[in-house]
Amino acid sequence: MCLSRFICLLVVAFCVALSARAAEVSVAVATNFIAPMQKIAQAFEQETGHKALLSFGSTGNLYAQIRNGAPFQVLLAADNETPLKIEKERLGLAGSRFTYATGKLVLWSKQPGLVDDKGDILRSGTFERIAIANPKLAPYGAAAIETMAKLGLLQALTPRLVQGENIAQTYQFIATENAPLGFVALSQVLIDGKVAQGSAWAVPSELHAPIQQDAVLLATGKDNMAAKALMVFLRSDRAKMLIRSYGYGL
Repeated sequence: MCLSRFICLLVVAFCVALSARAAEVSVAVATNFIAPMQKIAQAFEQETGHKALLSFGSTGNLYAQIRNGAPFQVLLAADNETPLKIEKERLGLAGSRFTYATGKLVLWSKQPGLVDDKGDILRSGTFERIAIANPKLAPYGAAAIETMAKLGLLQALTPRLVQGENIAQTYQFIATENAPLGFVALSQVLIDGKVAQGSAWAVPSELHAPIQQDAVLLATGKDNMAAKALMVFLRSDRAKMLIRSYGYGL
């Protein structure tokens, strides 16, 4: 047998062996984490051969789906309360929960110069609508409400609020200028560490409770090798680098 044919057979055998070990994991992901999770899923597949099948939604809606039997095996929430609740309800594996990212809230407008670097635009009254995610379903929406309350502006701004079902829809309201400004996740407006377009104010962390985002291995994933591998990979240096690149803390 010639050397080139032997090498080809080795490559084929390796690929077959890798394929035999590879598995899939169904992951429920909070919408603020769409962009970084897509990158993480690619890196995860490159390193392990396992494939992460991603479904996105507000944390509240994902929780409801899990309770109703949705076949997810891992949850990446936008808060720490929902994964804790899932553990207590025995829908998640006890002891598997950990914080994979700390979110950052930003007031953003597609219009350059509209949002100043101190958020004083909120006091100006020069806009008709301001978009937030549904605070009952999305932790970033709850953080936006808390921020406006801390600033003493919630009562004045409430008539102008436009609510998205989740933070992705909220971003679309602002990006299409159906609302001139609104509160979104910093990760949604960053490219290469900078606000890609428009104007923004990074909300100081003392204006709302920490947006601690936890992951949990669901009971349906306890025997899934890809689910377990993903939980490990999320804590790897490669995943942490990707998470930081989208403006998240760890």
